[in-house]
Amino acid sequence: MRRRRKVKILATLGPASSDEAMIRKLFEAGADVFRINMSHASHDLMRELVRRLRNVEKELGRPIGILADLQGPKLRVGKFKDGKADLVAGQTFTLDDNDTPGDNTRVFLPHPEILEAVEPGHRLLIDDGKLALVAEASDGKHIRCRVVSGTKISDKKGVSLPDTTLGVSALTEKDRRDLDAVLQEEVDWVALSFIQRPEDLAEVRKISRGRVALLSKIEKPQAVTRLEEIIELSDALMVARGDLGVEMPLETVPGIQKQIIRACRRAGKPVVVATQMLESMITAAVPTRAEVSDVATAVFEGADAVMLSAESAAGAYPVEAVSTMARIAEEVERDPNYPGIIHAQRPEPNATGADAISLAARQIAETLNLSAIVTYTASGTTGLRAARERPLLPIIALSPVVETARKLSLVWGLHCVVTEDASDLDDMVDRACHIAYQEEFGNPGDRIIISAGVPLRTPGSTNMLRIAYIGSDGLTGI
Repeated sequence: MRRRRKVKILATLGPASSDEAMIRKLFEAGADVFRINMSHASHDLMRELVRRLRNVEKELGRPIGILADLQGPKLRVGKFKDGKADLVAGQTFTLDDNDTPGDNTRVFLPHPEILEAVEPGHRLLIDDGKLALVAEASDGKHIRCRVVSGTKISDKKGVSLPDTTLGVSALTEKDRRDLDAVLQEEVDWVALSFIQRPEDLAEVRKISRGRVALLSKIEKPQAVTRLEEIIELSDALMVARGDLGVEMPLETVPGIQKQIIRACRRAGKPVVVATQMLESMITAAVPTRAEVSDVATAVFEGADAVMLSAESAAGAYPVEAVSTMARIAEEVERDPNYPGIIHAQRPEPNATGADAISLAARQIAETLNLSAIVTYTASGTTGLRAARERPLLPIIALSPVVETARKLSLVWGLHCVVTEDASDLDDMVDRACHIAYQEEFGNPGDRIIISAGVPLRTPGSTNMLRIAYIGSDGLTGI
């Protein structure tokens, strides 16, 4: 089942899309990776969704990636005597450690780490920024604030801290329990929410021990300032524009999106653009023109994947949302301006054998107008370096490791196939040509270019390129 686009689609599962038949429809419509939101999924539901996804994978014969998205810390105020309070701009309002119900002068904040970390001048944004406060004084037990904008606050509203770095782990106790459960299942990616600093990844790395790939969600200003360090320690990034747009001025988010995409492309790490991409399709069968442009912008920028959240999880048109996103991506990639834009941002290769081989493979393939680039990759590294080049031609990633193929299903341009390892160079060529023909990337007489490592079955040894003709029988290479 060949995709006619290079950008991937990440679809969130939920009440509208949890049964096996619907999962199959979403995959056939264009979804490549499926997200399980651990904010809403119990461990039993998560296990059942994984089982259903693997059933669909087996039925269709294509590797499917699964991402479990950990909730992360949820910071909220306490309750009010009347369930809510009305405030006035300019008044004083205090957040404190007193658990009695609040009023229009104060409220309980059940997070000592915030009471200790906030300093005068720091902003506190309540209810997605609808109420904005500025701290004027703090003693570790009380934060005396001035109301800047907004007039209402009610029970259990969320608190965002754009200026404050909290000295606690981004992994909550719930996240640790969820992670332990996820690691027992066939899950490929774990997404970490509200990353502030590179150290937030250390605990998850220690617990997971390489059993899953780690995707860091960039949704806090503190993470943006330490972006390069976080990219280095992550396997992929997500531009989580929802919370990012709360904690930073909305008008800065498009520029930050471009910054993150380009930084990830330089590093050769996958990057996902998420949040409100086709939001109107939760209730409407067609998106707005602005939403179409939003998806197109991410594709033009060279993002590896674009994500659907509530559109596929709880919307009235989950299949239509996926197919619409797929059509937008296909049309963008056919646009005559697309090659120039995508190539203008191509990073220089690093001084490594894998990068040199990947660069040469792309240049040869494009110069000779070959049918496909075929890369053998056991760990996934060679596939990632091939995708970093953003070639105009399809990339077929062959791996004997099903977990690698599933993980790479998130990566730009990679058509992943699970196959036995080649026994020798002739078998390597025959296998590559046969799969290129079988997967509809070439016909007998067409040429492909193959990258691999010699000696075979040696991870990290990519050092060879071979141009081959697909044989007349489609089964062998010449």
